[in-house]
Amino acid sequence: MKIGYIFPGQGTQVIGMGKDIYEKYEEAKQVYKKIDEALNENIEELTYDKTQEELNQTKNTQIAIYSMSVAILEILNNAGIKPKAAAGLSLGEYSALACAKALSIEDGAKIVRIRGTLMQDLAPKGDWAMAAIIGLEDDKVEEACNKVEKGFVRAVNYNCPGQVVVSGEKEAVLQAMEIAKELGARKAIELKTSGPFHTEKLKEASEALRKELEKVQFSECKIPVIKNLDGTPYTKNDNKVEILANHVINPVKFRKSIETMIEMGIDTFVEIGPGKTLSGFVKKVAKEKNIELNVLNIENVETLENVLEVLKK
Repeated sequence: MKIGYIFPGQGTQVIGMGKDIYEKYEEAKQVYKKIDEALNENIEELTYDKTQEELNQTKNTQIAIYSMSVAILEILNNAGIKPKAAAGLSLGEYSALACAKALSIEDGAKIVRIRGTLMQDLAPKGDWAMAAIIGLEDDKVEEACNKVEKGFVRAVNYNCPGQVVVSGEKEAVLQAMEIAKELGARKAIELKTSGPFHTEKLKEASEALRKELEKVQFSECKIPVIKNLDGTPYTKNDNKVEILANHVINPVKFRKSIETMIEMGIDTFVEIGPGKTLSGFVKKVAKEKNIELNVLNIENVETLENVLEVLKK
């Protein structure tokens, strides 16, 4: 069994996520304590006691999901489970880098907190939207975006076969959705997340993030971490500051990241954090390639204990 960890990004958050794990496992409590002290905040209160609307704010969503993911990671580490590679969707790349010891849990928390705030505060004003285009080839989704006559829209998340997310001005996104259906898309769904994420519209946020990333102490990855930018592993010579700054203004190549992990021999994928979105992407890649993969997820005590049982055999 060759294990790969995958970490979710925004859009999967729910109030109370991971609370049962926090209450049952001392390791989880200790991770939250470290993060609280590093940020001088109470991330448990933010995650468990606030409103869904407050949690959905980008500045809060990112740190809450990161904290849950790395708390679960600590439990797996203590159980002696060792992944061979890691990847994450957008924000999840920071959890993957923490998993690979390329940055400490505390430094990861600090930069994720800053990243979420910058992406929220420095996004240009406007009526933004995101939508998932289902059942259409990547190039056809790009064609739909190019055919929009008025407004800004781009393909931003290449998630899995037959699913690409587009982002931009709301009217342009709605038009792209209709054109995509005309081109043969099975459906087009507007998403809860809104903002011109992973497009050039976040250039100001990207530049501000670069300055903050320069203050972070990065180490070499102890296991391969697959980059969103191009779906390849970080190398010794990669400039993590540049890559992560460019990350917020470039599309997420998550499908390619999964394919790279499969090529590396990963046969067991474990999604660590709220939801099962990434697990679905892995299953679609496996189906297209006609291969069998073990796909597991951890988002509560029940799923955690199931994974511990399966992986410790």
